Amino acid sequence: MRYYLNTQTDPAFNLAAEEYLLKSTNEDCCMLWRNHNTIVVGRNQNTLSQINPEFVQKHDIKVVRRITGGGAVYHDLGNINFTFIKVGEQTKKIDFSAYTRPILEYLNQVSVPARLDGRNDLTVDGLKISGNAQHIHKDRVLHHGTLLFDVNLEMLATVLLVNPEKYRDKAVQSIRSRVTNIRKYLLDHPTVEQFMEDLGRYMQKAYQAVLTRFSDDDLKQINDLAQKRYRQWDWNFGDSPAYDFSRSIRTPGGTIDIRMKVKEGTIQRIRIFGDFFGIDPVSDMEKRLTGCRHDHQSIKKILNAVDIERYIKDVTVDQLLHCMF
Repeated sequence: MRYYLNTQTDPAFNLAAEEYLLKSTNEDCCMLWRNHNTIVVGRNQNTLSQINPEFVQKHDIKVVRRITGGGAVYHDLGNINFTFIKVGEQTKKIDFSAYTRPILEYLNQVSVPARLDGRNDLTVDGLKISGNAQHIHKDRVLHHGTLLFDVNLEMLATVLLVNPEKYRDKAVQSIRSRVTNIRKYLLDHPTVEQFMEDLGRYMQKAYQAVLTRFSDDDLKQINDLAQKRYRQWDWNFGDSPAYDFSRSIRTPGGTIDIRMKVKEGTIQRIRIFGDFFGIDPVSDMEKRLTGCRHDHQSIKKILNAVDIERYIKDVTVDQLLHCMF
């Protein structure tokens, strides 16, 4: 087995590194890594229904889709991610216990009474410290998970807070679990870097893994994949399942009620209802927005190109945008 030392904190790079290793490595490997403030959504999820978009934009939080299923998770530099890739595994079954076992053994060794709870969570005293997911590619298995070491739990709760009444879809919804940090259970209170280094040494010893760094060619291919997939709106947002969206707000110009059908991240149909006043028919604005991406910048560009007052009196572009997310 190889143990990859990965000091990158760019989520697009890190998720690309996992996929690259899954499809190109010729031997088992493992990797520890961290992301700067990021929401990572599951492969089968509707991205917008999992996040608080205004908060995400305000705090410059990255949003990236992974290739594994499961729910949306928040990463910051207080979270450690672990990856195992098994080559030549002839299976079509998802098995979390086999891959979480070494992590549990390490945590128990440092006096953290963790256990596998439910289908894919590691918990301490009933509180979640780790979520896990898997992806099977041909005869290879990718297993990865989080370790909430010293995560900003207030940020975690806020950034994933979404009104479920806005979205109606068949995508997998994240389960909001009670969570806690590992660091509070450690007597010597190490830093996240110290804990990560110690866990890395344990994994190398447990698997007799060879410490490995990405070659220049590896880095080129990983960065190419990151640019092609994980930095693209089409993958992170547009690849969401079809969904219906609705939201109603009060404005100085009256009530605005927006209903949309969105497919592949694009507005297929939109209706704008309300008790507002306007000179021109609002259906003209609806036509302009049909075919537009359901994302802030694309919609704002269209709205800025028209005189909103002619359609909806006493309503600003920002207020109308607020009603569309």
